[in-house]
Amino acid sequence: MAFNWQTFKTRTLTAGVFVVVMLTGLLWNQWSFLLLFSVIHFGCWWEYTRLMEKIHNTFLHIYSKLGFILLGYGFMLWFCGAGYQIAGYNIKENVSLPVSFAGFILLTIGLFQKMRVDLKSISATALGLLYISLSWGLMMDLYSNTEFNDSMLRANGNKTYALLIPLFVIGCMWINDTMAYLVGSLIGKTPFSKISPKKTWEGTIGGIILSSVIMGCLAFTFDKSFVLGEAFIWWTILAMIASVTGTLGDLLESRLKRMAEVKDSGQIMPGHGGFLDRFDSLLLAIPFVWLYVRFLIK
Repeated sequence: MAFNWQTFKTRTLTAGVFVVVMLTGLLWNQWSFLLLFSVIHFGCWWEYTRLMEKIHNTFLHIYSKLGFILLGYGFMLWFCGAGYQIAGYNIKENVSLPVSFAGFILLTIGLFQKMRVDLKSISATALGLLYISLSWGLMMDLYSNTEFNDSMLRANGNKTYALLIPLFVIGCMWINDTMAYLVGSLIGKTPFSKISPKKTWEGTIGGIILSSVIMGCLAFTFDKSFVLGEAFIWWTILAMIASVTGTLGDLLESRLKRMAEVKDSGQIMPGHGGFLDRFDSLLLAIPFVWLYVRFLIK
């Protein structure tokens, strides 16, 4: 296929803007972190409801869509830590429930706007509360609530350490995707899945191994307080969990798109697709990373 200079420029420019926005949201302060993942949450939900409409050949009333999104956002806010306060009021206790209640009311009103309610499509859409809202909520928890963040702050006096796990997981996704593409392009021969025919077993395994080793080394070098048990192996295992589940997350979203018969989940980023296209790996990886950090590392 001939090289398309215009497509290359579009993708490069979009990728550059994407990286700047992500790093600004991640590194500026806790509120920019919340704002970033709030926008991502709304974007993922909007695209998810559209996919569900196409898959089940139905129509969701705008009130129902907004109801699901607000209900999920209130669920996500429940995971915000004590540091998230407005005028002395914690977001978790004072904002999460009202937002969820408003979402429930809107959802109920939207359902009664139709003569016939498609329970199958409504149930499938409701799974977005786990697929999207829970995942971003656990990301907020990894940033603001986990016990090791408190120990890091006491040991280092540096709020950057609160970003260690979130940045680590995001880094795993990016490096895994890049390495899988490079290895697959060089030696890939065996198709990995019919869902994503461009992926190969060689590329997938190579990406996971290289991502685990690279991110394990980087994180262990940066982790001066030895948060994860003073051992390189804990970081490497965490990187492997993130890479494997991230790959499965990419396949899951590809499956949803194939069922909906669409190429991209959205067009928010020219040349790169939509929110779900960009964050599908994270959506599935975060819950497994959270479980590992919360219960297994101890």
